[in-house]
Amino acid sequence: MAHTTPSERELSLVDPVWHRIREEAKQLAADEPLMATIAHAVVLHHRTLESAIAFRIAQKLSSPALSEMMLREIADEAFTADPSIGDAARADIRAVYERDPFCDRMLQPLLYFKGFLGIQSYRVAHWLWNEGRKDLAMFIQMGSSQVFSMDINPAARVGKGIMIDHAHSIVIGETAVVGDDVSMLHSVTLGGTGKDDGDRHPKIGNGVLIGAGASVLGNIKVGDNSRIAAGSVVLKEVPPCKTVAGVPAKIVGDAGCAHPSFSMIQTMPEEAPEDIVPDC
Repeated sequence: MAHTTPSERELSLVDPVWHRIREEAKQLAADEPLMATIAHAVVLHHRTLESAIAFRIAQKLSSPALSEMMLREIADEAFTADPSIGDAARADIRAVYERDPFCDRMLQPLLYFKGFLGIQSYRVAHWLWNEGRKDLAMFIQMGSSQVFSMDINPAARVGKGIMIDHAHSIVIGETAVVGDDVSMLHSVTLGGTGKDDGDRHPKIGNGVLIGAGASVLGNIKVGDNSRIAAGSVVLKEVPPCKTVAGVPAKIVGDAGCAHPSFSMIQTMPEEAPEDIVPDC
C-alpha cells in the first residue's frame, strides 16, 4: 500500500468524497496522459471540492458577457457564504455514484455529467436569488439552460442528494419544491398551469422517482417515496409510497420498495414481495 502523507490521511477522514475524487484524478492523469491537463485544472489544482466546482461551472458557463474569472468569483462567494451548498454537492455526487450504473467513479459527475453540473449551477443562482441579486441569478439560469439543457428557475427550492440522469430538457418552475434524495430522468417538467401567478408549481416529496418524459403540473403534492412512470402527466396529488402512470396519471399500485429513488426500478411488478412493500 502506498504511503500517504498526514494531510492526505486527514483529508480522507474529514472530506472523504473530495479525497476520493482527488485520488481518482491522480489515477486518470497516470492512466491517460492526454487527460492529465483537465485532471489537474479541474481537480488537483484546488484545495476544496467547492473551489473545483466553482472552477468547473465557470469554465462551462463563461461567455463574452460574463467572463470565467467573474463567474468563478461569484460561485466562490456563494460557496463561502453558504456551506450547505457544498454539503448538497457532496450528497449529489454520492447520489449519482450510487444510483447511476454508468458512473463508476466519483470523479465523473464533476468532469462529465451535465445533470450534476446543472444542479450546482442552479445552487449558485438560487443563492444569488435569495440575496436579492435576481438579474445575475437569471443570467446564470439562462446560461445553464443553454449549456446543460436544464431550465431550473433560481427561485425554485431543490433539496440535496439529487440525481438527474441524462439531464436533457429538464424544466423546474419558479415555485416548485423538490425534496431530498429525488431521482429523475430526462425530459421531466415540473410546471404550472394557466397564467395565474403565485404558488403554482408542484411540491415533490423526499425519495421520489420521476421517469423520463413525465410532467407534473400545478400546485400539487407528490408524496414521499412515490414513483411517477415515464411519459405520465400528473395533474392530481400523489399519496406517499404509490406508483402513478398514464395520461392523466392514476394510481396503479404501491411504490414497490421503500426508496424508489435509490433503486431506480421503473417497471411495475405484478406482485411486490411483502417484505419490500413500504409501510407508509
